[in-house]
Amino acid sequence: MKARTRQIAIERTALIVILAIYLMPVLWLVTTAYKPPREIFSSPPSFAFTPTMFNFQRIFELFDVWALLKSSLIISLGTTVLSLLLGVPAGYALARSKSRYAILVAYFFLAIRTVPIIATLIPFYLMMRDIGLLGTWWAVVMINTTLNCAFVTWMMFSYFRALPRDMEEAALTDGCTLWGSFYRVALPMVVPGIIASALFCIMFSWNDFLTPMFLTGPDTKPLSVALLAAFGTKDITWGTLGALAHFSTVPIVLMALFLNRYFVQGLTRGVQ
Repeated sequence: MKARTRQIAIERTALIVILAIYLMPVLWLVTTAYKPPREIFSSPPSFAFTPTMFNFQRIFELFDVWALLKSSLIISLGTTVLSLLLGVPAGYALARSKSRYAILVAYFFLAIRTVPIIATLIPFYLMMRDIGLLGTWWAVVMINTTLNCAFVTWMMFSYFRALPRDMEEAALTDGCTLWGSFYRVALPMVVPGIIASALFCIMFSWNDFLTPMFLTGPDTKPLSVALLAAFGTKDITWGTLGALAHFSTVPIVLMALFLNRYFVQGLTRGVQ
């Protein structure tokens, strides 16, 4: 009993230490946003300071924050919707395929998601330029959909593959079409998988920097690109960076906190 108690105490202590290490940069960034400029560069660093909203007032003077949020939302939601529309039926088709190579095709889709974005960025840049979409939200949505759709296909393949086929076969026997059995029977049973896939798509697109950096324009850039403006040629305006980072991180953190069980389910599902 004592050994078990000691083991639990050690595990919890290790978790607290690891959590503190990972949260220290976040804590520093948050506190920097509320520090007066003179306190940010004080030496030695001061942990006691009077909070100020100066940095937040400054970012609203320098940036159109609501336009940046709008661009991030359009890119993230647009990518997610298109990825689900393409990836969910593709995952179902693979799961119900009788080919012995279906699982290899599923892993091929997963391998597509691991391709470095820089490897496809230049040809995609030239393609968007030639068709007149360079500098628009659609350019980013299309390239993100290419990668995220492959990820959704792999995830949904594992969810659909774990479903018993009896209910779908019964629906077909009762006169339901293949589309009807998919839409009315299989789809409602994998709603948690669809939500998990959507959350990952939103997270990937929201945090993406390299793609919108090259493919968007001044009026269509998201928050992830605007953060780069805090880096000057001679110094970094840490207060501006910390304040703007609030708008970039808080929405995605809140989403992860409220829907964390779907994240865990998506990570641990795996291909069965």
